[in-house]
Amino acid sequence: MPATATLVGALLGLGTQLYSNALRKLPYMRHPWEHVLGMGIGVIFVNQLVKWDEKLKEDLDKILDKARAANESRYFDDDDD
Repeated sequence: MPATATLVGALLGLGTQLYSNALRKLPYMRHPWEHVLGMGIGVIFVNQLVKWDEKLKEDLDKILDKARAANESRYFDDDDD
């Protein structure tokens, strides 16, 4: 999974820079260091996005477990009032 996210981020950064140069009608590889910088930023962005998504899933599972426990104690409790 980390290799896929890294590859997607690098392609995202490279594609963004190539698209930017194409829109301005410049040579695609005008400043190669900008492509490397874009790839690095893309890698960081996508990897952080993957980490954030995993943490979001964990937090959601915790919240759902708490809600499930609260509902079970509310509706299936043996206390007949």
